[in-house]
Amino acid sequence: MDLLNTLVDKGLRRELPSREEALAVLATSDDEILDVVAAAGKVRRQWFGRRVKLNYLVNLKSGLCPEDCSYCSQRLGSKAEILKYTWLKPDEASKAAAAGVAGGAKRVCLVASGRGPTDRDVDRVSETIGAIKEQNEGVEVCACLGLLSDGQAERLRGAGADAYNHNLNTSEATYAGITKTHTYADRVDTVQKAHAAGLSACSGLIAGMGESDEDLVDVVYALRELDPDSVPVNFLIPFEGTPLAKEWNLTPQRCLRILAMVRFVCPDVEVRIAGGREVHLRSMQPLALHLANSIFLGDYLTSEGQAGKADLDMIADAGFEVEGAGQVTLPEHRAGGVCGSEAAACGSAAEACGSGGACGSHAAPEPAEVPEASEARTDLVAVRRRGAGTDLAPNA
Repeated sequence: MDLLNTLVDKGLRRELPSREEALAVLATSDDEILDVVAAAGKVRRQWFGRRVKLNYLVNLKSGLCPEDCSYCSQRLGSKAEILKYTWLKPDEASKAAAAGVAGGAKRVCLVASGRGPTDRDVDRVSETIGAIKEQNEGVEVCACLGLLSDGQAERLRGAGADAYNHNLNTSEATYAGITKTHTYADRVDTVQKAHAAGLSACSGLIAGMGESDEDLVDVVYALRELDPDSVPVNFLIPFEGTPLAKEWNLTPQRCLRILAMVRFVCPDVEVRIAGGREVHLRSMQPLALHLANSIFLGDYLTSEGQAGKADLDMIADAGFEVEGAGQVTLPEHRAGGVCGSEAAACGSAAEACGSGGACGSHAAPEPAEVPEASEARTDLVAVRRRGAGTDLAPNA
């Protein structure tokens, strides 16, 4: 398949595909899915070998958010019966983080609901970062606290944070239909603030909210331009009690095509399978490891994931290995913060043309027939009742 050969060649050179090529990946048929996975897998192995980085979420403050993000179980007006609690104390958060580290997690992601942190909140999180790092030598800490004000990213960096997560979630064109209490530009600004402060930027998307292929390509190209080190790919978890509860638009094959497209557009970036993989990929999760080099271990913020041991068994059975604490996740040229000269690796989407010829010279095939929406599997959406904020042992 000429398209896939072209995309592999570009991925190995860290060259940005054309939009037409990215759209063509999403338009491939289910009959071609193994070819797509095999092609994107070559790019993944070139830059990340067979390593899988494990990340662990600690929800520092759950529910009662004033923002109206339609996809979120913690949103203003949500009727989802999730755990609700205020800030965990540093020792409580550190204990929760230790469970993930013991399970093999290399990075702990500290998340709190809300529009953005107050200065007092930054103090709280700074204390928590210190407690976690004191008890878990070498662990990476990523903060995810919402929109940042001036100076807050620098304070988090000074407290020992390694990264900051703030997802774009969807395309700029559709953003106002998902959230009205803040803007797409607000999110871009926060990612840029994190970058400028010396934090490793982490920003990704949510698929399955009713967006078009063009929307998916738009947001991934926007992410490429922002140049984060890691791109989490979430698949919508349709919580009852939220506006998107009836949006069951994904099949396992669709999820694989989306992950492959992200890998081709962001070949040398940590691509993480985030929320919703158990709900939508289901038994095809092992195939996704050939596309992404990072996953969350155990549970998510407000929903349960599959058992931590099942995650580890899946990685081993698929022929991959858990990335060790002493291993560097990113390729050398990214870890050093230097763009290679041979291709448009870290630049903006304007650098889409490689030296080999004009953009779009490989025509996209006719769009494949759009598959029917996935059958609603509400039995797979389990609200988290263990771990942080409870007296029960975490899933790690």
